[in-house]
Amino acid sequence: MPGVRADLEALTRIPSVSLDAFDQAHVEASAEATAALLRAEGLEVEIVREGGRPAVIGHVDGPPGSPTVMLYAHHDVQPPGDEALWDSRPFEPTERDGRLYGRGAADDKAGILAHVAALRAHAGALPVGVTVFVEGEEEIGSDSLPTILERHGEKLRADAIVLADSTNWAIGEPALTTTLRGMIRVVVTVSTLDHGVHSGMFGGAVPDALTTLVRVLASLHDDAGNVAVAGLKEGVAADLEFSEERLREESGLLDGVSTIGSGSLLSRIWTKPSATTIGIDAPSVATSSNTLVPSASAKVSIRLAPDEDDLEAFELVKGHLLANTPWGAKVEVHLDDRGLGFAADAHGPVYDEARAAFRDAWGVEPVDIGVGGSIPFVAAFAERFPEAAILVTGVEDPDARAHGANESLHLGEFEKVCVAEAVLLARLGALPR
Repeated sequence: MPGVRADLEALTRIPSVSLDAFDQAHVEASAEATAALLRAEGLEVEIVREGGRPAVIGHVDGPPGSPTVMLYAHHDVQPPGDEALWDSRPFEPTERDGRLYGRGAADDKAGILAHVAALRAHAGALPVGVTVFVEGEEEIGSDSLPTILERHGEKLRADAIVLADSTNWAIGEPALTTTLRGMIRVVVTVSTLDHGVHSGMFGGAVPDALTTLVRVLASLHDDAGNVAVAGLKEGVAADLEFSEERLREESGLLDGVSTIGSGSLLSRIWTKPSATTIGIDAPSVATSSNTLVPSASAKVSIRLAPDEDDLEAFELVKGHLLANTPWGAKVEVHLDDRGLGFAADAHGPVYDEARAAFRDAWGVEPVDIGVGGSIPFVAAFAERFPEAAILVTGVEDPDARAHGANESLHLGEFEKVCVAEAVLLARLGALPR
């Protein structure tokens, strides 16, 4: 583990933010560093580019007749955001209280090093064939992934696929992620005037676009906070104990602010739809004038039940917004992004061995969980390789704060993740052939 940690820290120091506004030389550097780590373990490695950021593919054969396992992670990271919110520099990994802080230390460079650790544990005598696929643009939507799967899919074909980009249930409690919500992101633009006019002279008779937009957005929820778009699917989450106190602690919900929606808390955050306004284009408070705003836009992130079709959901949401626009205002609804959810039929020998590997590493029974976030590439792998058992695992825990300030990795849990993956390879290699 000391060597694995040192390599993780070195990789975390590379600010490989894949957004266009950032220097993409760093993404190239992280791809090269990842490729070097895999070559050092005896893999044949290539860096591929299919119109997007560089991805790394490495492969090593196993014993004759052994299964092939594909190990996925991504080397690009989120922007650090406001560095004043960090307690240490975002790209200088720093240990505090058993956690390693840094952007990408958890999401998902720890996933890369978990794969490397499993390879090292077998010291050149792997019990299975292994293909490692490390993507370079997961944080910006994996736009070139379909092309990679089309052109390089045969290199990635495997009997089992381990996607290390999720989380565990709690410190000391491992989990296999069996459901992921889908998503659509829409931009709603409301217009009421062809130019701004004096709010005193015309207010009261002429609607402004911002007030109209607020009413449109408010229609997305009923009074209890459930998504009010008719026709969207809802699912039922796993029956695990999850208290409101835990939700408040993990989310930072302020005292006195109530939860929204109905049904179990886990269903609300794992398998039922949600609608969140994540941005509004409107005059700022500091620069606003006494003017009726002629046009205003909002971006809304809508999470979908794991088995919902994203395009069908968009039509339902669009129809709802159009139907709930008051006063004859003009409204446009643009699909900004989309992704399918995932629901695994988590039965069979590969899943049994994965759960057994978790038990071996943690010494406790693992649980099956859902995740409310969306990882569209999982559905892409499931579609491209329908015969493969897909295992969505992770290095994170509820306090990892991926994408936020002070992202961190629990080092004790990370060691168990590495052990579990090494044991999983051994167990899969021992399956009857």
